[in-house]
Amino acid sequence: MIDLGEALIETLTVLQLILIVAVIIYLTANIIYLIRLQPVEKTIVNPPRVSVCVPARNEERGIRACLQSLLDQNYPNFEVIAIDDHSTDQTGSIMQTLAKENPHLKILEGEDLPEGWLGKPFALHQAYKITQGEYLLFTDADPVFKPTALNTAVQAMRDRDLDVLTLMPQAEFGSFWERAVQPVIFGFIASLTRFKNVNDPDNKSAMGFGAFLMFRRAAYEKIGGHEEGKADVLEDVLIAKRAKQAGLNLLVADAKLLFSIRMYYGLKEIWFGWQKNMFLAMKRSVSRATYYTSVVLGFLVTPYIVLAVNIFEQTGWLWIGMALSGVVMVSAAGYKTCDELGLNRHTAALFPLGAVIMAAIMVNSMFHVLVRKQTEWRGRVYPVAKNF
Repeated sequence: MIDLGEALIETLTVLQLILIVAVIIYLTANIIYLIRLQPVEKTIVNPPRVSVCVPARNEERGIRACLQSLLDQNYPNFEVIAIDDHSTDQTGSIMQTLAKENPHLKILEGEDLPEGWLGKPFALHQAYKITQGEYLLFTDADPVFKPTALNTAVQAMRDRDLDVLTLMPQAEFGSFWERAVQPVIFGFIASLTRFKNVNDPDNKSAMGFGAFLMFRRAAYEKIGGHEEGKADVLEDVLIAKRAKQAGLNLLVADAKLLFSIRMYYGLKEIWFGWQKNMFLAMKRSVSRATYYTSVVLGFLVTPYIVLAVNIFEQTGWLWIGMALSGVVMVSAAGYKTCDELGLNRHTAALFPLGAVIMAAIMVNSMFHVLVRKQTEWRGRVYPVAKNF
């Protein structure tokens, strides 16, 4: 007669293996549709003017490298408009020094934040108002661009007759916690981005990445620009959604060969950086957040627990073998993720810890949205508006 405890372990082992196989099949099918841009070295004919808008608030750590990389573009017809959004560090002086040396760079002093606006959308809106370009690129203050970035992006816009192009960068990792947590979160975001759907003009699914959002000017103005989403915490995702809803042609693509970004330095920045928007990305749904977080934990953490329990309880070679095969598949997926992100494969051993930290960030994000009904970033506290 089978012991109830043993039957439960065997059932969990089977369910665990089914979950792992299902997730791997989904991830594999999804990544097939990921478009990867290759650098375009040759300058395009009759290059349209591109206006690059860079909001900066207390960005002294990375603003010089970001702006210099933009100023070093091999694209012949562009301007860079950087706005100092009331920084209290050396951001403004760094920007002013660069502007004295580069006629392509214009610096704006940010106006006081009006009621109803969030900081980043308002900064980008101010920059947009003085742009002259036929194409508008909205980015952040910390990416570093290869010289071919603008040329490649404009070529892609023309070749594919795009209204909007949003690109995913090469991620840079420094500290232990960055290598443990960030790959898990990046993988999570990529898995939620159904590349086949977001790149289908007939599908309303959309995704936007704030590090690189390029619009045709007419398309940007058609959807009301950032003014239409002035209270959006997830301004990049939601402006992409508005674009798709308006019938505009949007492309989401991988651009690791064009630019890179180190988003957060250390656990504290990771914690507060993702806290502001992780639960909002789940459309404020507790059930949705619980489901996806459970899948992440079920894929990256519980396979090792199930294997350990089978070994400890000596359930037999069949069940131990099933549990072990699950761990092997998860490890292989971790290696693939490391390869994709340019990390040493040994980093995959940190992903279970990263998954636990990601779950804790999700709970904290839920607390701030549902209980405190506010979010905080760069020293500003905002009430959380209903974006979805």
